[in-house]
Amino acid sequence: MDRNDGGKDWLEAELADTLDEDYELELSEPALSLEIRKVYRKAHPDTIDRLTYFRELIRLQSELIKLQDWVAHHKKKIVVIFEGRDSAGKGGVIKRITQRLNPRIARVVALPAPTERETSQWYFQRYVPHLPAGGEIVLFDRSWYNRAGVERVMGFATPDQVEEFFRDVPEFERMLLRSGIMLVKYWFSITDEEQQMRFLMRIHDPMKQWKLSPMDLQSRVRWEDYTKAKEEMFARTNVPEAPWYIVEGNDKKRARLNCIDHLLNQVPYEPVPHEEIALPERVFNPEYERKVLPPELYVPQKY
Repeated sequence: MDRNDGGKDWLEAELADTLDEDYELELSEPALSLEIRKVYRKAHPDTIDRLTYFRELIRLQSELIKLQDWVAHHKKKIVVIFEGRDSAGKGGVIKRITQRLNPRIARVVALPAPTERETSQWYFQRYVPHLPAGGEIVLFDRSWYNRAGVERVMGFATPDQVEEFFRDVPEFERMLLRSGIMLVKYWFSITDEEQQMRFLMRIHDPMKQWKLSPMDLQSRVRWEDYTKAKEEMFARTNVPEAPWYIVEGNDKKRARLNCIDHLLNQVPYEPVPHEEIALPERVFNPEYERKVLPPELYVPQKY
């Protein structure tokens, strides 16, 4: 078989599986208001078509696997930070990045609210244990920038603590870079109207209501406060060594593709040598007889 034909067959098979998953997700929203869905589609008339989107996504994910192999082979350390307003699409792009990667190499960190003990520690202390060792990629779904955003806006941090954070974070990140960590910071940006629409869709979808927290709802009330906090965060933490990159997130599909493509371009990865894999012969013992297990051990075959 021609090698190119084999690659094409693989791509078509992957596309079929991915499209099936996409249809499954759509069918899992029976309670989603049809009117809200119509409004959402009307607001995104120029979104990329499904087939083109999945072809590009799978192509980019194949490059992510090459990146993963390079990181593991050369014992590199990568940290990627995902920040942005609630419902801006951070989780969606993180899911697509990690979808085909080895979870022992690429892992997601999404820390809960700090405990009483953690609030008494050095602010960055609870993030340090999650930083990568050699050969690892860590994706922070929200990060130490909580202090510049939600903690500041909601009053969980004092003005003095916020000011101390702004003084410390550039040097903290320079320390990470000096230690050999590659740091990439993304901010997902959406409009006021887009966030409102996504919140309404979550409210009307029982499978997504868990994504809405009291903090999320407060973020609607305090939209302007979050905007001011974001602007100062950019002004004070967009240092040359660790710049921010803004992902326009109103169109989810384009945001995912653009972010993954940009991330791949930030890392000078190259193909790494691989040993050829050969499936060994199974050892066959003619005297061994496989035992029949009790039927109650088996999961019932309902489908």
